[in-house]
Formats: sequence, C-alpha cells, structure tokens
Amino acid sequence: MHKKIFLAAIAAAFALGAQVANAQPKPDPAKAPNASPSAPAGPGKPGAANNIALCIGCHGIPGYKTAFPDVYHVPKIAGQNPAYLIAALKAYKSGERSHPSMRGIAASLNDEDMKQLADYYGGPAKAKEAGK
Repeated sequence: MHKKIFLAAIAAAFALGAQVANAQPKPDPAKAPNASPSAPAGPGKPGAANNIALCIGCHGIPGYKTAFPDVYHVPKIAGQNPAYLIAALKAYKSGERSHPSMRGIAASLNDEDMKQLADYYGGPAKAKEAGK
C-alpha cells in the first residue's frame, strides 16, 4: 500500500513540476540588460530552453534507468525522427501512451512546443551525437 502512495506522489510531483516549469513568466528579450534585437533567443521561443532541459534530464543520460512507475531503461531521443517524437508526445498527451511522468510533461506542451522539441532532438547534429 505504501508503495502505491509513494508512486502516486512521485507521478503528481513530475506532473506538477512540468506545469510549473511552463507556467514561469517568459522573459521579454527587449527588456533584458544588454539585449540586442539581433541576438538569438536560443532554440525557438524563450520557453523552449526549459522544455529542452526538461527532456534532457532523463533522456540525455547514457544508460539511465528509472524506478517509476517500474524499473525501465529510458530511451535516448537524440537523433530520433522528428515526426516520431511529435507523434509520441501527442500520444502521451492524449493518454494513448500511459507513462505517468511523460503524460504530465506532454500535457504541458502545445503543438509548437512539440515541434520545437522534435526539431531540436531530431536534427542532424543530434543524430550525429547519437551515433547515427
């Protein structure tokens, strides 16, 4: 019984963390100190860096395994086909795929966020890093 409560608490924490990360106020590049209009804001919009960091925390660690909800190997996403990544995120968001942490994270992403993540992780440079 305690294990079920613990797992439910972890799932809630992951889902809440994803929502909180995306709810943070987005900085206005024009108001940033020493901002120049031509300076790039990183990959995509300003919030994209948060989403990229959210993914890399699990999917960017070689050989990483997690114990939630069961012990399993976390797949690398670098170099994956962008269309596959988008389809997977949409499946988590809709509930078609049922991993609690991924469902909570995907629920916080809109279509543009998913496209930016897929373009970042599925890009040619990432494929080369992944050894493809």
